[in-house]
Amino acid sequence: MSLAFAARAAAPPAAASDSPAPAKVFELRIDGEIEPILAEYIVHGIEEAGREHASLVLITINTPGGLDTSMRSIIQAILQSPVPVVNFVNPTGSRAASAGFFILLSADVAAMSPGTDTGAASPIMEMFGEPVKIDDTLNRKILNEATAYLRSYVAKRGRNTELAATAVTDAKAFSEKESLDGKLIDLVASSPEDLFSKLDGRTITRFDGSTVKLSLSHPSVVPVGMNARERLLSRIVEPNLVFILLIVGVLGLYTEFTHPGMFAPGVIGGIAIVLALFGLHMLPVNLSGLLLIVLALALFVLEAKYPTHGVLGVGGIVSMVLGALLLVRSPLTGMGVSLAVALGVALPFAVIVVILMRLVLRSRSWKQAAGKEELVGEEGEAVEPVGSGAGTGLVRVHGELWRAAAPAGQSIPEGARVRVRAIDGLTLEVEAVKPLQSASS
Repeated sequence: MSLAFAARAAAPPAAASDSPAPAKVFELRIDGEIEPILAEYIVHGIEEAGREHASLVLITINTPGGLDTSMRSIIQAILQSPVPVVNFVNPTGSRAASAGFFILLSADVAAMSPGTDTGAASPIMEMFGEPVKIDDTLNRKILNEATAYLRSYVAKRGRNTELAATAVTDAKAFSEKESLDGKLIDLVASSPEDLFSKLDGRTITRFDGSTVKLSLSHPSVVPVGMNARERLLSRIVEPNLVFILLIVGVLGLYTEFTHPGMFAPGVIGGIAIVLALFGLHMLPVNLSGLLLIVLALALFVLEAKYPTHGVLGVGGIVSMVLGALLLVRSPLTGMGVSLAVALGVALPFAVIVVILMRLVLRSRSWKQAAGKEELVGEEGEAVEPVGSGAGTGLVRVHGELWRAAAPAGQSIPEGARVRVRAIDGLTLEVEAVKPLQSASS
């Protein structure tokens, strides 16, 4: 036993001690417009990488831009990350435009694939997809603030601040080669594997001035996707879907109010309205757009009530389309409700609201079809004299005998045709079908 123990003691403790554990790389994706839920996903992914003591965070980028507030949330998380962050415009054909340019340059390492581009980061105001000219003073204010924000971290990353600023002031865009030659990015790589190979053994300087040597010879890549909640909410905050939910909610509640007791439209409408309000809370909403949509609803109702030959209906459609296009403001990308969706929702909505309102108005003129109230307006025959000296008498209506009274001063003889005016308890108030002389004449 002593020999066996000695043999075990002389053996290597474990194979793992000779080969260190592979570096853990958390991979996040920015794919599409930058909005609040995407920002939440990126921020939480970076925080999770810090808790798991990952060696690197890799963020692949393909975006046309997005909202300023969401962009700043992502940049703040990158600058404060305890784990080195690499931003990589990938795959080939991708772009990091507008807000994506700001995010790309905020990383510890900025990289691009061949056939990609970045830049074109001038803040713009758009309406109906077209740039809107604003006051020169306001324009300078926006540009100066944007360039100052960009310089505040690009300089500390050791990148070309003057060239970077031209992407904001002159809306310049750069290919991957131009970005590398201009010292906007650190390297060009064809794939994540190529990127890890070029970063292996490289020493980088963090935002706080500390240095880290990367060891990425055999990295273990952990793809981090959105969870179910984030995937759902990322769809809800899309401007097109927010507008559709808003209209479905209004239509559902309108149907429930005009046709009580249906329940399903009210339930569906209530849920849709709450989801739409969530989306509107997350997006930069223009109050003018909401007011135009409310005006459109009022015009549709008036079109059903008054014979305007479609004038109010057409005005309502125009108002709703304009309201949809103005609903969401995005100074970076013009992101908002598309014209196709605005028209596709406004036209059927107008038809449905007008039809429902006309049914409601028509139902008010329908006669009671059940109970004794259905007798109002019906004709019958006086079985006994009614009114004047005779007081109340009997009439036959629908084959039934009823006690009846005549208007003051009117006398209805036996056998005369009568019409029911109203019902008071079990007594009918009747009048002669043909005018009769009053008892005093």
